[in-house]
Amino acid sequence: MFNITGAFSGFSVNDLAKAKDFYTKTLGLQVEDGVGGVHIRLPGGGMVWMYPKPNHQPATYTILNFKVDDIDAAVDDLTGRGVSFERYAGIPADSKGILRGIASKRGPDIAWFKDPAGNILSVLEGGD
Repeated sequence: MFNITGAFSGFSVNDLAKAKDFYTKTLGLQVEDGVGGVHIRLPGGGMVWMYPKPNHQPATYTILNFKVDDIDAAVDDLTGRGVSFERYAGIPADSKGILRGIASKRGPDIAWFKDPAGNILSVLEGGD
């Protein structure tokens, strides 16, 4: 019988120490060492596995979305911590890099950024 007792996702990075520093110091997440990688504890009780991969290729899609109560405050805070927000052709982002989806009834307000390995992350408000 296929009896699932839990589930988690994972992703690779090219430099585990640099990525661990980013996820702990820049994003403020709890990271725990494991065999062959680290567990990143997510708000709300989830977990994701991050592991080094010599031939790592950054994800071309968003691997983690961080829900926030105030996207402007989150973007301002992360910008102050050295995070740069992505701008994509055809996506009408404002000067902060935020796509204002709520006002246009097209989903959440969202802004994308990358971790040191080039994986795409986002902060978003609304759009449950």
